[in-house]
Amino acid sequence: MTLRAAVFALLLGPGLLSPVAAAAEVADRDPTVAARAAAERLGQAMAALDQADKARDRVKALTETVRAFEDGLQAMREGLRQATIREQALARDLAVREAEIAKLLGVLQTMGTAPAPALLLHPAGPTGTARSGMIMSHVTPALNATAESLRGKLEEMRMLRSLQANAAATLQDGLTGVQEARAALSQAVADREPLPRRFTEDPVRTALLITSTETLEGFASGLANIAVDEAAGSLPGISHRKGKLPLPVQGRVLHRAGEADAAGIHRPGIVVATRPRGLVSTPAAATIRYHGPLLDYGNVMILEPQSGLLLVVAGLDVVYGDTGQVLPSGAPIGLMGGADPGVGAILQQAGEGAGTDRTETLYIEVREDNKPVDPETWFRIR
Repeated sequence: MTLRAAVFALLLGPGLLSPVAAAAEVADRDPTVAARAAAERLGQAMAALDQADKARDRVKALTETVRAFEDGLQAMREGLRQATIREQALARDLAVREAEIAKLLGVLQTMGTAPAPALLLHPAGPTGTARSGMIMSHVTPALNATAESLRGKLEEMRMLRSLQANAAATLQDGLTGVQEARAALSQAVADREPLPRRFTEDPVRTALLITSTETLEGFASGLANIAVDEAAGSLPGISHRKGKLPLPVQGRVLHRAGEADAAGIHRPGIVVATRPRGLVSTPAAATIRYHGPLLDYGNVMILEPQSGLLLVVAGLDVVYGDTGQVLPSGAPIGLMGGADPGVGAILQQAGEGAGTDRTETLYIEVREDNKPVDPETWFRIR
């Protein structure tokens, strides 16, 4: 499937998320609104991609396309999860009211089969008939309201099951689309024109620094020594954006600064749980001070958005760019590891009402004048 075809398939299938609005109160954000916003972003990204002549423009457009696909798939997962929760709630409610429903159906069936004259007469005569008519005038609206409520719940159950039955094909289109977008992005990064450089990396000095370093602090303090022919000055400061920077990846904070991770290690940064192959990008324009494996952090990207400020992003599987390059805000810097779950796994997670698909972790540390500070003072964390 082409990217353009996947744009319209993702989230815009036959009523994929429309029934979920009834259960929107169980989520922080209505997935229907999120789905429409993601579809709109996809359309805009594809339009920009059509107009992108230069490789650098294609990188920007494809980055936005991947982001929009990720948002769209997130909205779909949340929609399916809510649909499952709602269906389970309806099933429990109908099971509890099973005896009441049986009596109601019996009454309605009797009223429907009895001849009209018999309903108008009473063995006690006119007075009894009048009294029974008054009682029926009060009971009938309540019976009708109960029947209408039951009809609505049964119809909602039917729509929810139809949603889940149709979700597999739409999910497959979305997964195919995001995989193609990632491949196209990687190629566009390789083909783009050279980015501005603030310095050239000395590979010998870098190798010596890595072998002699035992801590991230020691490595960060020696970064200035690996630069050759560094341009004077610095990028424009971002202090006015303090506390407002977006996270580099779509995810949720798993461990805050100072909290022990799964291995019992306390670090000054935050750990963000992300989905496999998630796109990681720059929260602000920055110089790449280093990228590559480091200590026990895996693949590391160290960015310098302004003099004295370093953003350390660790745990990537694929990294983009070269040391010394200046990246614009929102530029891709890499992909997370793992593999995209299959449609069956996503549907199973949704069927269990769980959101346990964030299997990868990204470590983010902020250093001011080579001292770690709480990343939450810089990033906007929901």
